[in-house]
Amino acid sequence: MKVNTLILKDFRNYEGVEIQPGSGMNVFIGSNAQGKTNIIEALHLCGVGRSHRTSKDEEMIRWEQPFGRVTVRSSQQDGTHEVTIILARGQKKKKNIKIGERKAERIGELFGHICGVLFSPEDLLIVKGGPAERRRFLDMLLSQLSSVYFYHLQRYNKALSERNAVLREISIKPGLRSTLDMWDEMLADSGAAVAERRIEAIEHLSALAALEHRHLTGEKEELTLRYMTSLRDPSDLRQKFLDQLFSARDDDIRRQTTGYGVHRDDISIRINNRETRIFGSQGQQRSAVLSLKMAQLAYMAESKGENPILLLDDVMSELDMNRRRALGERINQIQTFVTCTDISDLGETERGMLYQVDKGTLNSFPQ
Repeated sequence: MKVNTLILKDFRNYEGVEIQPGSGMNVFIGSNAQGKTNIIEALHLCGVGRSHRTSKDEEMIRWEQPFGRVTVRSSQQDGTHEVTIILARGQKKKKNIKIGERKAERIGELFGHICGVLFSPEDLLIVKGGPAERRRFLDMLLSQLSSVYFYHLQRYNKALSERNAVLREISIKPGLRSTLDMWDEMLADSGAAVAERRIEAIEHLSALAALEHRHLTGEKEELTLRYMTSLRDPSDLRQKFLDQLFSARDDDIRRQTTGYGVHRDDISIRINNRETRIFGSQGQQRSAVLSLKMAQLAYMAESKGENPILLLDDVMSELDMNRRRALGERINQIQTFVTCTDISDLGETERGMLYQVDKGTLNSFPQ
């Protein structure tokens, strides 16, 4: 896919700007706090409906303005797509999402129109952080490729919240115990669908990441991924899920929370069969994350039949010369948006359009 137009109106520190990015590398350069990352954030927002920097919509609206707006127009194999997200100030107001001229009733309708892979320094948490970071990485990938997956995930999280609320109330209202059967059924239905899709995706991602990692490290190390779940047998996941929820019910009531389910699963990331989070050096952890992101790129390209866009938020300066070169070779045919403070951060990477960013204004010129 290719982003043809990006329009910002009262978004972060941009009063109003419109750009037509090039089909290759688009570099946004400037000092800190000038608005470079805001461009990346706007594109990511139109792809997944949320910021990678904040959970508060108001923080994305320009100071003292009631609304902020982002529009992205793209072209894909199936035609042109336009996504507009309108942000409103005030806690009771939710973001308004438009796909073309139609208002989206559910956020899941957004997925697939602007497909992208985001790589930022915070992504080191995929390796170094807790299981929630790794689940979020996988869920974001699969949600962009399948609205059905996203709906199963939403349904699961809603059922989990309701079941936990019941568990907290049972000591006061014992009669509520009988309602757990209903929530267990809903958790098992959606949880089995989520687990099945995650297991399948990790098997494929592991093979792709291993190839990317060998290219990055010169075949000196082996990177492997494994989905960690108590559902070891892939047959009849739903019934196994139900059985475990039922057998753990008394423990859940005592702890007042659901101790079993896909919300507890994890992804093991290993280099040479050693857990990278624990035993990996800083360099190995960076290589693992970069390999994961490149595997994500390849996975999405295979699934969609075309490349997604790539968003690199201030990561080039974090990579050594060899990693920069490997990354540059890998993204040669992909529309890429890069932020940096110095053009030398790009090393030998081929450049396309260069945008000078200064206090919410952009000046562009080709390289």
